[in-house]
Amino acid sequence: MEFIKTEIEDVVIIEPRVFRDERGYFFESYSQREFEANVRPVTFVQDNESKSSYGVLRGLHFQKGEHAQSKLVRVVKGAVLDVAVDIRKGSPTFGKYVAVELSAENHRQLFVPRGFAHGFSVLTPEVVFQYKCDNFYCRESEGAIAWNDPTLNIDWRIPSDKIILSEKDKLNKPLAQSDYLFDYNEDLYR
Repeated sequence: MEFIKTEIEDVVIIEPRVFRDERGYFFESYSQREFEANVRPVTFVQDNESKSSYGVLRGLHFQKGEHAQSKLVRVVKGAVLDVAVDIRKGSPTFGKYVAVELSAENHRQLFVPRGFAHGFSVLTPEVVFQYKCDNFYCRESEGAIAWNDPTLNIDWRIPSDKIILSEKDKLNKPLAQSDYLFDYNEDLYR
């Protein structure tokens, strides 16, 4: 596996080594030993999967407080633009984001650390999206930021009139109006 550092510390792209032959392909999608040596020690406790169609935008979501989550995300069918936004007050990259295309073809994964909001837009007719979390989901700890926050200025690579949002995501506030943010100086992994 290749571990590719991004412009934002701790957000890492993971590119597996794919072995192909006439039967198809094989790759190791996760190795705890490799992950801990190249990213950070994390114990994943929950795997999730979603299916979405073109134009669906999920995000920008996070879990607050003691329920903060790291995510290791990947696509097993189709392609998405995956985005991680730094929402740690005091961070030198506060309000900045990493955007990377994840697809069934490139087999890339993105590690989204605690203290980041996460979202993705569906670029193909259908997507199956999988992710590991290092903390259990807690409804009372949900947080979110508006997908179209003008200060973030994310190009989701879908025309705005084609974007499909959940009713809940239509109500998300911009980062500047968020009720909850993380503190860059707090150890979110203690």
